[in-house]
Parts: sequence; C-alpha cells; structure tokens
Amino acid sequence: MTKETLLSLLEAGSGEYVSGEEISRKLNVSRTAVWKQIRRLESEGYTIEAVPRLGYRLTGRPERLSLTDLLPKLTTRTFGRNLKLMDEVTSTQDELRKLAEEGAPEGTLVIAELQTKGRGRMGRSWHSPSGKGIWMSLLLRPQVPLQLTPQLTLLAAVALCRAIGRVVPLEIGIKWPNDLLVDGRKISGILLESAAEDERLRYIVVGTGISANLDEEDYPEELRDKAVSLKIASGRPVDRAELIAAILQEFEQLYTLYQESGFAPIRALWEAHAITLHKPAVMNTPQGPVEGVPFGLDDSGGLLVRMADDSIRTVLSGEWAAETR
Repeated sequence: MTKETLLSLLEAGSGEYVSGEEISRKLNVSRTAVWKQIRRLESEGYTIEAVPRLGYRLTGRPERLSLTDLLPKLTTRTFGRNLKLMDEVTSTQDELRKLAEEGAPEGTLVIAELQTKGRGRMGRSWHSPSGKGIWMSLLLRPQVPLQLTPQLTLLAAVALCRAIGRVVPLEIGIKWPNDLLVDGRKISGILLESAAEDERLRYIVVGTGISANLDEEDYPEELRDKAVSLKIASGRPVDRAELIAAILQEFEQLYTLYQESGFAPIRALWEAHAITLHKPAVMNTPQGPVEGVPFGLDDSGGLLVRMADDSIRTVLSGEWAAETR
C-alpha cells in the first residue's frame, strides 16, 4: 500500500468516514499499516479525522505552491527567474548544489513543499512539514574573497527580516548571526554553504527555512516553546507566494547594494534590526565561551564584544548560549 492508494480511497469517500476495517480489506494490509500511512499523509499537510468505530475522513488538503501563482508576483531581474518547484526532496540545499555544479546561473531558486532531511546551522535538523512553510535555496555566484562570505549570511538575515516585516504585521528581530525571532521564538533559519577551489569562491547556496503556516500541533513537543510560525504569531495564514516574491525582491536589492557599496550599508541595516546587541551575554565559540556585551559588527562581519576588562573581542562563529541579567 502506498500513500497514494490510501489517499484515493479516502477521496472516494466524498467526505464520509471510511472504516479502518474497510481500508484494510480493500488494500489487503493490516490496520497498523493503514495507521502509519494516515500519519504520513498528516505529516504532508492533509487533515484527517479519526473517530473510533467510524474510521477516517479526509477533511483538508495541503495548500500547494504553483508557478502560475508565484511567477506573476516576481519583480526581480534574476533572483528566482530560473526556478525549480518540487514536491519532496531530502533538502533544497542538495538539489541546488547539483544544479550549481551543472552550471546553473546566479539567482537559480529551488523550492520544495516537503524536506525529509532539512538541515540548519551546526548540522542540526530543520523541521519542514509539507505545505506549511517556505523551504528554499538560492544560488549566488559573488565576486568576493572567500573570507568575506560570512557577510552574505548577515545580508540574507536582513533581507528576510525586512521582507517578512512588509508582508506580515509583526515585530521581527535578528539574533546573531541570522536567526529571526518573534517574542523570543524562532520563525526562520538561514544556512549558507559555499563551494571553493584553490581559495577561490565558486558559488554559495543560501538555504532558507521559514515557518509560515504551521499550527501548534505541527511542531514536535520539544520545539513548541522555542519556535513559532508567522500564522500563529500574527493570527492569520500567510500567502507564501507573496512572501517568497517579497524575499527575492529584498534580497536582490540588498545584494546589488552590497556589490556596489560594500558591506557598510548592510552592517548598518543588520545592527538596526538586531535584538541581541547591548545586552550582557554568553556565547559558545570554537575557542571557548565568551562573556561580554555585543555592541556591533566589524568590517568583515564579525561580532564585536566588549569584555569585562573593557577590551574588545571579535567573535567570528559561535552559538548564543544565554543572555545574562
């Protein structure tokens, strides 16, 4: 039995309950197998009611992005103009990396409805259920030194923060380096993966995960106090196509500004949106914990931290352990 055969049987019920016994008999599988496939459909955004002695009833289907809905909303010159929209992938990062190696142009975009192995920073998994979020990766081929690629992480954070703020009426802030938070809970993550050869940057894949329309029950228990969706925070669902178009427009504009004027204007915008500056904090870095007060970015994009002895330390990578009071 596949999820497609089960879905066809539920759809044939025309909104009526179909008993588990009937499904088992028609598909020649166990009741346990039926339950597992029901859970698989639910993870992909289908809404299915289960009532003892009545069975299962299909009550809702996941919203799907479509090119006919998305393309007319695009106002960019290159970002998203070469677009691949997919139902299910392990990771949009993996899919776009393949295209990049085949010579795909800058601005190529891969969007997926479902990631089975989405990933975030530090090798963490990224929860990305079907039809509920924006899971996408954008290809950049910048002419910048390899050591300056962290600047583009900060640029991506600013682009997302500004674009989401235009579409959804929420107060959104950036937690260094690129997490987006609403009331202390994470709504978005950004992952940049680069490819270099002989110390020369070949391309960057910018992965973005935005929890757009997840409901409370879509989150695993361990994430419910740490993450939130735009829908939960704002009280209304988000037009994902509109938000994607806004992100691409903002990203392209800031990327052009960066190429023309360097990092300084991006740094100023990042600092204006940051919510973790000027507060005592502890950060875990590869060199050990750093405790001090972050107050801005240096010219390369490193985080400037004032230590207890009034010296200044630059943190290039690390994890926000805690804010101290």
